[in-house]
Amino acid sequence: MERSAGNLGGGISDDGTTGAQTNEAADLDLIWQKICSGLRRDLGAQIFGQWIKPIKLSHFVVSEGELHLTLPSEFAANWVRDRYADRLLLAWKAHHPDIAAIMFTAKAGSAQIAKVKKTNSAEMSDQNSTEQRSRFRLDLDPRMTFEEFIPGNSNVLALNAAQRTAAEEKPLFSPLYLQSSTGQGKTHLMHAIGHAYREVFPTSKIVYMSAERFMIEFVSAMRRNEAMEFKASLRDADLLMIDDIQFIVGKISTQEEFLHTIDTLISQGKRVVVAADRPPQALDGVDQRLLSRLSMGLVADIQSAGLELRRDILQHRLASMPHQQVSEDVVEFLARTISRNLRELEGGLNKLLAYAQLTGREISKELAEEQLSDILSACRRRITIDEIQRTVCEYYRLERNEMSSKRRARAVARPRQVAMYLAKVMTPRSYPEIGRKFGGRDHSTVIHAVKLVEQLRGEDSEMDNDVRMLLRQLES
Repeated sequence: MERSAGNLGGGISDDGTTGAQTNEAADLDLIWQKICSGLRRDLGAQIFGQWIKPIKLSHFVVSEGELHLTLPSEFAANWVRDRYADRLLLAWKAHHPDIAAIMFTAKAGSAQIAKVKKTNSAEMSDQNSTEQRSRFRLDLDPRMTFEEFIPGNSNVLALNAAQRTAAEEKPLFSPLYLQSSTGQGKTHLMHAIGHAYREVFPTSKIVYMSAERFMIEFVSAMRRNEAMEFKASLRDADLLMIDDIQFIVGKISTQEEFLHTIDTLISQGKRVVVAADRPPQALDGVDQRLLSRLSMGLVADIQSAGLELRRDILQHRLASMPHQQVSEDVVEFLARTISRNLRELEGGLNKLLAYAQLTGREISKELAEEQLSDILSACRRRITIDEIQRTVCEYYRLERNEMSSKRRARAVARPRQVAMYLAKVMTPRSYPEIGRKFGGRDHSTVIHAVKLVEQLRGEDSEMDNDVRMLLRQLES
């Protein structure tokens, strides 16, 4: 990051920048260098150089606690916002507690060094009356609406529940608990709820934040002796949405405050939406009273997107860019190959389009394989039955030989059936091949195990959570 130019003394420089402003710029620039040092280490030189290094400080709005960062393009701004917003906010607040939010903007083609300046509230444009009565700025992504959410068999329940939550008629359930693995659409639905609710109730107060930001804001408010103001602002919300609630685990005081906030809002007939990567019962280290509140509404699960939905998402994305020519075979290749999550799928398409646009190369399957090698190699990683058996035994604390033993005790047989199910789902092996790897069992035994685990996943949340955890471990 290039340093801001300016007079480091106490007067006014030739460009009208005061010494105080210049000192502020220098302080923020020094902080940014420290943050960059940590990010370079954590993310690696390649990712850091591509996405973080181009960021420039724009200005700091003191009255709102907003730090504005500028990137060279809209694409880069959206990419960094989607993937690193919370991480950057946490890092900045650790060094500068007055920073309450980070805003990302694009400034394509800019070659000049941006100056960090303090901006008074009088210099800002008039704010929406809803935002004025909230200490939490509502920052909804304009792209994440219900119209842009592609429905499929894997997400229809969550989509319908989200639309009902945002409707004028009060929903029969609260809170709405959205559950899915990473990158399947939870965050998109929360932003869509915010947009739709604001259209129905323009003067309503909406609060949306991640659980990580909730904790940061709560701790900061306590340090500033503003805990009462923090609580009052939250409990004045008409719609409260908290994303990635799994990160609130283990924080006793934060959980206590969140519990009281949910109780207050629900008792007043307000609407609450939370999202997590696991069901409420699988949130380790969470107070039982909070688990009870989170489970008392509707838990809507979003399953992994199938091939047809992945194909539809790519086609919908390309339909909004008629000038981009992408052949059907490339779309089919991406849909079949990038299958872990939808965020990765769209990110791969965006990277491919950006590269083709910047270099003038034609988008082809060969170009996709060349430029998306990191994503494709991760998706193509071959998982073996031996690896599955080892992971399942470690998870259930069994000896490895139990996978091939004749023991029928449930404590052994059920994990063995789970391993057979995972072998069928995650490898190209046939039923007879899988049976041979499990002590020479007949293919009909493997078929029975696969069908049984599929049935149990729909009936038993504990079994479903076990399988999800094992899938995550094996795919990581």
